[in-house]
Amino acid sequence: MMSFFNAFSISSSALTAQRLRMDIISQNIANVNTTRTEDGTPYRRKTLVFQEREGIPFSQYLSSASKERYISGGGVRVSAIVEDPSPFREVYDPGHPDADENGIVQMPNVDVITEMVNMISATRAYEANVTAMNASKSMASKALEIGR
Repeated sequence: MMSFFNAFSISSSALTAQRLRMDIISQNIANVNTTRTEDGTPYRRKTLVFQEREGIPFSQYLSSASKERYISGGGVRVSAIVEDPSPFREVYDPGHPDADENGIVQMPNVDVITEMVNMISATRAYEANVTAMNASKSMASKALEIGR
């Protein structure tokens, strides 16, 4: 039964990570036309760095004898939110307040199509982890029914 708790923990860590990924993608899309941030430069696209989460099984809280039965991986976590170093887009718009003497405006390095593809990917990963969690829940429920 303890491995079910591990499955729930792993799936929930992935759900949390993918939700944050969707939040960052939404922030990128919302700032696609932001030419001036607090530091005076255009908005810079943000991405996440995922890292394996150290396995701390839920079973250790319930039984020290079951420690040997868990998988070493503990899911996923976001280790950093980093800015994309790719160059800003340059657009000719002489009427824009942020245009230089040649009429060129530096726009954020956000590509809406790329962000939408990433959003679809994050949504599918989220759905897959919901499915995995539901499967684990169903197996745990069936296991409990055996004992009746």
